[in-house]
Amino acid sequence: MGSLSLLRASRPVRLLWTARTVSFLGDSLSMVALMLHVADATGRGLAVALLLLAGDFAAALLGPLTGTVADRFGLKRVMLGSEAVQAVLVAILAWWLPSLPLLLFLVALRALSGQIFQSASRAVVPAIASDQQLEGVNAAIGLGTNGGEALGPLLAALLFPVLGVRGVLLVDAGTFVVSLALLAFLRVPTSAAPAGTQHSSFWQDTTAGLRYIWATPVVRIIGVGFFAVVAFNGIDDIALVFLATGTLGGGDSGAGILLAAVGIGLLLGYVRLARGCRMSLLALMLTGFAISSAGNLLTGLAWALAAAFAMQTVRGAGIAAMDLAVNTLVQRSVPRALVGRVFGSLYGAIGVGAALAYVLGGLLLDATNPRVTFIVAGAGGLLVTLATTVSLRWTAGRPDAPSFHTTA
Repeated sequence: MGSLSLLRASRPVRLLWTARTVSFLGDSLSMVALMLHVADATGRGLAVALLLLAGDFAAALLGPLTGTVADRFGLKRVMLGSEAVQAVLVAILAWWLPSLPLLLFLVALRALSGQIFQSASRAVVPAIASDQQLEGVNAAIGLGTNGGEALGPLLAALLFPVLGVRGVLLVDAGTFVVSLALLAFLRVPTSAAPAGTQHSSFWQDTTAGLRYIWATPVVRIIGVGFFAVVAFNGIDDIALVFLATGTLGGGDSGAGILLAAVGIGLLLGYVRLARGCRMSLLALMLTGFAISSAGNLLTGLAWALAAAFAMQTVRGAGIAAMDLAVNTLVQRSVPRALVGRVFGSLYGAIGVGAALAYVLGGLLLDATNPRVTFIVAGAGGLLVTLATTVSLRWTAGRPDAPSFHTTA
């Protein structure tokens, strides 16, 4: 079934899709509002950078722990609790608007709760969809969440002059309440673990999840490959600004156009994947690795703004492919009792990889120029793709290894 057919036919899928889309839309709204508020209040770019780190990197470091919460306490309960906590924290931000240190602390707490929600909401998909429906559900969710993130800045631009930062934050708090109300009607098992599973301590459960990832060759290779591709290519958000304003002479408007290209590519990629894909999941993942990396490499060779825009749009489609493939592979191959921990660790590592890309890629950008940075990033990602392909081929004969040939 295609994604649209699944949304029409399955009430649980429709509830989860709507809740996640609304929640992501609110996140995007509030982050834009907070960035504008911090920039206006401090006048310092470093303060905005710290805000972004508090919203992404701090929660990523605790990824294995957030996944354990989802596996121990029941997926629905965790999702409801996470949305409620986020609603309260954003409402406090709207009411108080504290000084920068306290604001960063509250943003980090909200991001941590959001990370817990993401682990649980990815882990719940196999509980509400059959094995054959996973790709369609993940494609629909990817389209909805990325659509919400793309629409968020536009809505923020319209609402901010009218409502101000407090009003926009209250709208975000309201989206969490809407998401919570929708998820309350979602019928899922009370726990991700099978009946009768005996939990150890929280820390022991966390380390058990990490041991599973390391001891399972296919999961380990996928995780390391995904991390390395992001660590090479994550610099593009920063390098695009310098490529557009300096090398290609496009100015600030050109930078905005290039930064929008990946989001457009993501949406187009998910629209295509929502209609179905006859490629195996491993092949789809590796294709996504390769296309997203090649997009950066060719961006470094672009002779004009339009060419760079086209390459970044293609890169966005590649990101959609690898995200869909990795999510479905984990949901399909990892034991149900461990899915939350695997997702928490995997996406936590990806957040760390992105931060590493910002630091090392920024140093490379300062030492060379945007073209060299994009070429190195893309070439590195392609080498990671090759190494991941070879490693997966070596494990292809294992009984737990997904097939390169079975269509998704």
